This record gives sequence, C-alpha cells and structure tokens, in this order.
Amino acid sequence: MGILQSKLSQYNLPQQVMAAGIYPYFRVIESDQDTEVIINGRKVLMFGSNSYLGLTCHPKVKEAAKKAIDKYGTGCAGSRFLNGTLDIHIELEEKLARLVNKEAALCYSTGFQVNQGVISCLTGRTDYVILDELDHASIIDGSRLTFARVLKFAHNNMSDLESKLKRCEPDKIKLIVVDGIFSMEGDITNLPEIVRLAQKYDASVMVDDAHALGVLGVKGSGTASHFNLTDKVDLIMGTFSKSLASIGGFIAADKDVINYIKHNSRSLIFSASMTPSSAASVLAAIEIMEAEPERIQHLWDLTRYAQKRFKSMGFDTGKSESPIIPLFIRDDMKALKMTRMLLDEGIFVNPVVSPAVPKEDCLIRFSLMATHTFEQVDTAIEKITSVACQLGVLECETAVDNSYIK
Repeated sequence: MGILQSKLSQYNLPQQVMAAGIYPYFRVIESDQDTEVIINGRKVLMFGSNSYLGLTCHPKVKEAAKKAIDKYGTGCAGSRFLNGTLDIHIELEEKLARLVNKEAALCYSTGFQVNQGVISCLTGRTDYVILDELDHASIIDGSRLTFARVLKFAHNNMSDLESKLKRCEPDKIKLIVVDGIFSMEGDITNLPEIVRLAQKYDASVMVDDAHALGVLGVKGSGTASHFNLTDKVDLIMGTFSKSLASIGGFIAADKDVINYIKHNSRSLIFSASMTPSSAASVLAAIEIMEAEPERIQHLWDLTRYAQKRFKSMGFDTGKSESPIIPLFIRDDMKALKMTRMLLDEGIFVNPVVSPAVPKEDCLIRFSLMATHTFEQVDTAIEKITSVACQLGVLECETAVDNSYIK
C-alpha cells in the first residue's frame, strides 16, 4: 500500500457514524424532487431542498428540456470559448441580464465555477478580496485561487468591514463579495451599508444570489433589487440549481466587465458549456417565475408562518429572515440523531455539523418550497418538535419516550 492509500485508509469517521446508525449523507431518492419524495420505497416530506419555487417538476420546465435535447442533442462537446456556444446560451444570457437589470450576463456550467472563475480573474497580486466570514465555500475557494490579499470580516458586521477597508491601499482594487441570503443561517446581507462603505472606500461589490434569486426582489430578481440598489452593485452572481430548476450559474455586470471575464476566466474557458437542456430549463423557469408572482408570495406566507410556529415551540432560529430556517441544536450528535429520527418519521431535513460550522452552532436546516402546503408544514413542525423533546433539545412539559435514543 502506498503512502497516499495508507493515509486515506485511516480516515474512518463516516464509518463510525454509519455504525451508529445516524449517517445523514448521500440518502438515495427514488423519485422527482417535489414536496414529497420516495426513499426506500416510502413517502417522505422534503424540507431539505433548495428548490425554493418548486419548479423542478413543472411540466413546462420538463417539456422545454426535452425539446432542447431534440434540437441540440445532450451536450456541447466543448467549452463556450471554442465550439460550445449555442444560440440558446445567448438567449439565456440576454434574459438573465434583463432579469437582474444589468448590461450583460455570462453563463457557466455550475454556480461553483462562477465564483471560482470570476473572483480569481478580477483581482491580482496588489489587490484585495474582502469576504463575509460566512460566505459560501465556492466564494472561499475562488478567493484562494487569486493572488490578491484576502480579508474576512465578522458576519454582517459593518464596523468590522470598515476596519478591513481601512487597511487596504486606496489605489488598489477592493472587491467585496457577500452572499445575498446566507445559505445556512437564512439571514440577508446588509447590502445598503455595504454599498455605502464601498462608495466611501472606492470598493466594488459582488453579490452571490444563489439563494436569493427567485426569493427576493422584483419578480425574484435578487438582493440588489430587494434593496433597490442594483445600480450600486457591480456584479450579481446566481445559480440555476435552486429556484431555477436546473444546473449552472451566471455572472451579470457591465459589458466591459463581462467582456474581460469571458476572455480571462479559467473555469469558463477550460470547462465544457452547460447542456442545452439545462439552458432551456432555466429559460422556462424564468418565464414561470415572472408570470406567476403568487409563487413567491406563497413562499413568503409559508416562511412567516413556519418561523412563527417554530419560535412558539421554543426553537432557536437565529436571525433567519428567509425560507431557510435554521434550528440550532448546538450538539453534533443530537443533530445527527434528530435527522435520522425525523427521516424515520417521514421528514427529510439536513444536519449542519462541525467542521462545517463550530460545534456550538450546529443546526438542522429546514427549507421551504413554494409548492409546500400549510398542512405539510404543520406536519413537519409537529414531528420535529416531538423528536426535539425526545432528545432534550427542547424542554417539554410532558414526559416522552426516549427508547429510540441510542
């Protein structure tokens, strides 16, 4: 056995969790991604999806994908830079630019590649990239690929952001990159204050709207629209794997910025382009999103209802103000046990444990879709509350059966 194999063979943490019967990852779904899914032949209520508008099963989206395969085939066999640009890609980019009210947009094969390719190519050795400490992993990885100096400020702490900006040389590029909605905590970035500080210190702002597109703003157009600050935000990034029912991502900005990215972003130039069916799915999803604002309204009605109910039950939901509702457990083993127990009760949720977060901040991530019903939310909250009582996460008045707990 070689050195590499010898070292990796010692990694057995997943096996330990599996042996305890509480391994929560790679759960196999045998159906479409709707509010109900099939796991091991059983119906399970899905509250662990990022499909905020519930469009992954929409007939128009599926039909658009099928028609694109009939016309273009299943793939492009090359990068956008060479032979992989189709007219449907251009159509989608023009539609995205209009959606977020920017001059131009550029599509990538995944949202992760957007952040890797954009952040790394816009800044150089003498520049600065300034991140919220809770930014998504793709933003962190993008910053690791740049030669710029990377500074992190405390989560949504504007005083700390200003202190970092003060440390930057005034004549160098300063790129502030933040999530619009933070993917685990569910809170919204303080964009008005970020923009004010950016103007004060001559910095640029990039907003990752992966979890905000389809949720915030006019017709779901994102965080900048939500705050009426689109003209003050330099770059808007979004993904297609959440509200827009597909896979891929985009960056939108002024034409000069997009022109530079098109010819310098390595993750664009050296990756195959997104499939025709994926592009067609996004186009159809945007049409539905714009034509049916009641979807977003229902999502927010569900969000306010669920947040109120969870709080009334005694759960700590942190500072969430979106359809992403964290239920802080603050104990890794309890979070893992709770996830397994809930799956047995027919509720699918996701645990977020260390090292992804500090142990004291571990949580159950409960996320809503516009296709959920109030009855489904009630069922989930009742079962989550019952399991939380059994595990001692909540202090409950009545005695409960702890026989399940290992």
